[in-house]
Amino acid sequence: MSTSSATTTATSRSWSVSEDSLRRYVSYASESCIQELLSASDSSRAEGGDGWKVLAFENGVEISKRCSGSPHVFRGRWLLRSVSPQQFITVATAIDAAKQWDPDLVEAKYIKDLNDNLSIIRLRFGDASKPLFKNREFIVYERRETMDDGTLVVAVASLPKELAAGLQPKKNNSIRGLLLQSGWVVEKLEDDSCMVTYVVQLDPAGWLPKCFVNRLNTKLVMIIENLKKLVQTCPMNGAM
Repeated sequence: MSTSSATTTATSRSWSVSEDSLRRYVSYASESCIQELLSASDSSRAEGGDGWKVLAFENGVEISKRCSGSPHVFRGRWLLRSVSPQQFITVATAIDAAKQWDPDLVEAKYIKDLNDNLSIIRLRFGDASKPLFKNREFIVYERRETMDDGTLVVAVASLPKELAAGLQPKKNNSIRGLLLQSGWVVEKLEDDSCMVTYVVQLDPAGWLPKCFVNRLNTKLVMIIENLKKLVQTCPMNGAM
């Protein structure tokens, strides 16, 4: 086999697995993601705990960063008054509405539902997206759980590249990035309000100047502001 053929085979390798095996893998992997998200949302550890450094606090939104290797992990925390956890999660996970709070997103679609609370999703960003996301696509799982105390958790992370390639072959002009342990934690408070924690860790893949990757906090602020507006104007009454 020639060097070029070997390289092509290695870079295009994919795994084909049964739906049951995929479900078991994602259930196992997402459990770790859920625990990481709950730890990040723990207010008793939020101030300086576990290496979090506050970058900004504006309009009631706290943006923090944790330097845990490369890439860094970013976190947004804010209080939403007169919005129930279920109301927020319904808007934040409505795939058809995702482009309203992330204008860089070109397409979001379900690839496969593994069970009632576990799905595989493709996220695609186009030529006009900001450099961090330009021509990127992500094949991710989404797991939705309700904890014993009523806290809602949505865990989102990329599938391993071989599994992703087996489910959804990559288009030639796209770069397949990795969304590492990320997602939402929404805690119910009094008066039907909620505390929202959003965690994101992104490896965009391909070469980008380090400053672009570390400016993810700017995009995080934009997403939070858009989501706040969308949830507060959504014609829902919180009684879902």
